[in-house]
Amino acid sequence: MAHAKNHDYHILNPSVWPFLGAIAGFSMLFGAVLWLHDITPFLFWIGFVAILYTMFGWWSEVIDESQQGDHTPIVRLGLRYGFILFIMSEVMFFAAWFWSFFKHAMYPMSEYVGTEYSQPEIYHVDAFHLPLINTLILLLSGCTVTWAHHALVHENNRQALVYGLGISVILGVAFTVLQAYEYSYLFYQGWEFGGDKFFSNFFMATGFHGLHVIIGTIFLTICWLRAIKGHFTPERHVGFEAAAWYWHFVDVVWLFLFFSVYIWGVSQMPGGH
Repeated sequence: MAHAKNHDYHILNPSVWPFLGAIAGFSMLFGAVLWLHDITPFLFWIGFVAILYTMFGWWSEVIDESQQGDHTPIVRLGLRYGFILFIMSEVMFFAAWFWSFFKHAMYPMSEYVGTEYSQPEIYHVDAFHLPLINTLILLLSGCTVTWAHHALVHENNRQALVYGLGISVILGVAFTVLQAYEYSYLFYQGWEFGGDKFFSNFFMATGFHGLHVIIGTIFLTICWLRAIKGHFTPERHVGFEAAAWYWHFVDVVWLFLFFSVYIWGVSQMPGGH
């Protein structure tokens, strides 16, 4: 139940989650180093599971705080600013991959001094087949998220909110399944994770985007479950708003990937169907 507040700020109680998160993050990073040196992946997976547990416990408490009335207008404003800064950091993350992709596509250089770089012949992906289908799926999911947001804010239509979020989750899962199928087919056609800068840039850029789609789908699923429980109101829906911003960011990044990597990038490589 919500309780009355005599000030605009939320005074946090002592919490173990920041400490546990720091220990889990260090364990996963140190474990990754050990794994890369072929020692053991055990510590990495312990840290990874601990991070998932920390996120679940910490964010569950944040949801409880919002339901108890601790998220006043000024607290919600701070949450929005924080998430905007997070999305800005994500923009710079993908900017690095686009920079690397365009640089090596326009100015390819050999790894060895005195030798000329030769682009490998590849199986050319038709951008207007499966990649176009995935593009339409993501754009449609962005429309359903916007529909759900409009239904909540302007109409307070709970049923449309739940339907819109549910359809968005289904479309996010469909995108992931189709991308997994595309990867398996490209491997069958001779593409590989390493061995050339084109392959490295392609799989890192599209793969990290795919990871963001999975994260965004989980984000929307949590919002869908919360919507079913009646957590969101037209005035109080910061969690859903953040999920919608994140999903639209994922959409926009994919549009850049579709035009720059699938349409322009693959056409620069020698090879054929």
